[in-house]
Amino acid sequence: MAQLKSVTEIYKPGSTHMVGDGFPVRNIFPSQNLTEEISPFLLLDYAGPASFPPTNQRRGVGEHPHRGFETVTIVYQGKVAHRDSAGNGGTIGPGDVQWMTAASGVVHEELHEQAWAREGGTLQMIQLWVNLPKSLKMSAPRYQTVLNEDIPQANLGGQGSVLRVIAGEYEGLKGPAKTFTPVHLYDLKLVAGHRSELSLPVGYNTGLFVLSGGVVLNRSQKVGEAEMALCDPQGTQVDLEATEETRVLVLSGEPILEPVARMGPFVMNTEEELVQAVNDYRAGRMGRLE
Repeated sequence: MAQLKSVTEIYKPGSTHMVGDGFPVRNIFPSQNLTEEISPFLLLDYAGPASFPPTNQRRGVGEHPHRGFETVTIVYQGKVAHRDSAGNGGTIGPGDVQWMTAASGVVHEELHEQAWAREGGTLQMIQLWVNLPKSLKMSAPRYQTVLNEDIPQANLGGQGSVLRVIAGEYEGLKGPAKTFTPVHLYDLKLVAGHRSELSLPVGYNTGLFVLSGGVVLNRSQKVGEAEMALCDPQGTQVDLEATEETRVLVLSGEPILEPVARMGPFVMNTEEELVQAVNDYRAGRMGRLE
């Protein structure tokens, strides 16, 4: 018999700031001191929706390093261009996902795509950081472009309510993104009045982030725009009812039960490893952008 995953807390953005000169974000964690409760996830930034006028300026975040984890970028509106020191690059637009495994270290940049920037428009995206276990932190970097057309989706019942499986599985559908530890990442679009029961694994840390609209969880907890509901790992089901047209990102994963040491763009297990990461970056061991 299904058991509800109770909602333990509802979080509003803990900080609002500009990342580079192109991404005005509201941060949900770690600014709320969420750590073990949301492992393996490390960070959730919600950029926009924000309007940008036409420009020839290169807006975004210039060359910077990462080590020890993965960055996941999901675009809802606008276009973002990426390139890194491992030779990877590409552009993602509405519905697309970029899954970059920094692992042992890469240097990269994320900018508004030039043609889109010249036209101007609305930018709306999510960036999520996913931790790697100690045994994989120094593995080779990897890059995945996951296009909207390659993401399977399930009809949640009722016209217009769908669930996209970016990573993991849902009712036999497998997401195209490859992960190192068990992670389920779903993108839900719900019409007003829609109600459904979402099945999730017992023991997984789970957050439901509302990008727009609003939902009632388990028939009692209201979650609005730019808020995240943290669920108890126990239980296997969440009841959702959309109070209006709503977009929800569901992140659920098996926790990584290891120490976390973090400093800016590096996430390791010890302070000594952080010092080594800084030294390696300064020495050029993570590469450079040409």
